[in-house]
Amino acid sequence: MKICIYGAGAIGGFLGAKLAAQGQEVTLIARGPHLAAMREKGLTLIMEGEETVTPVQATDDPREAGPQDYVIVTLKAHQAYEVAEQMVPLLGEDTAVVTAMNGVPWWYFYGLDGAFPNRSLESVDPGAKQWNLIGPERVIGCVVDPATEIAAPGVIKHTYGNKFRLGEPDGSISERATKLADAMEAAGFRAPVRNNIRDEIWVKLWGNLCFNPISVLTGATLDVIATDAGTRQLARQMMSEAEEIGRWLGTNFRVNINRRVDGAAGVGAHKTSMLQDLESRRALEIDALLTAVQEMGRMVKIPTPYIDAVLALVQQRGRTEGLYPTFPEDVSSPEAASA
Repeated sequence: MKICIYGAGAIGGFLGAKLAAQGQEVTLIARGPHLAAMREKGLTLIMEGEETVTPVQATDDPREAGPQDYVIVTLKAHQAYEVAEQMVPLLGEDTAVVTAMNGVPWWYFYGLDGAFPNRSLESVDPGAKQWNLIGPERVIGCVVDPATEIAAPGVIKHTYGNKFRLGEPDGSISERATKLADAMEAAGFRAPVRNNIRDEIWVKLWGNLCFNPISVLTGATLDVIATDAGTRQLARQMMSEAEEIGRWLGTNFRVNINRRVDGAAGVGAHKTSMLQDLESRRALEIDALLTAVQEMGRMVKIPTPYIDAVLALVQQRGRTEGLYPTFPEDVSSPEAASA
């Protein structure tokens, strides 16, 4: 099985190392010192205190890899948008593209019954570039649970978790999803194939859309945000707005808001990924987590005053820091709101 990991950073490297060690034909797309280290020394995975080094095929040029059976995209949403053209050489007639990313995916409305069938989202896919270049029919959705980090170039440190939930946009338990799940299970992952991946996406998004920006605005860790009276209430209000939108679109939330917030508190003094990005001077992933929810709220005519306010603040923080790569049209602008 030919598998390309596009964006072989912390999560992508974790996936790639274990799949390659299990015997799959894996190509990692990376760049810079991380790529150089993997080429020279292999990919080191630190897990449960043990180090494992796996020789890997790594490149910064997808043309060297050629058509794949699966392309697993582990970039952030804005990065995936930027490199959509570069993915094309990886796409054969039957190539599946697995979107292992946070937030609302660009293919969200593909094949979804309701008022907005096959509608693209400007906030995460301006001009429907990914929709047209990659094609939503190729997509397998994926929700990522593990926490990992790049400890040094070519070195991935695993913190917790091994579950990658997979699902077809149409809810089918397809052969291609099942084959990938089997390969991932053989490599030591948990990879259940769900019949409604959008429910899984929303449960993770539910926390990310509030905890991530609040952490950037306050500098607080999850335990503080989820237990301080003011920030806990703000998170609950944002989640309530998102839940109304999700339910309108057919989502089933299997937990309630208080349980979801309490779960975040139980993680402890953890810095969200967005706060880590701020401190490391990396671009902030705002649009897939917040702007897309705001856009969907406008589509279904559900007001989102709390999301709007926090989004405006975190966008301004991102612009001030030079860490918010806006798309050509900012759909959260007043002009877009009145369109």
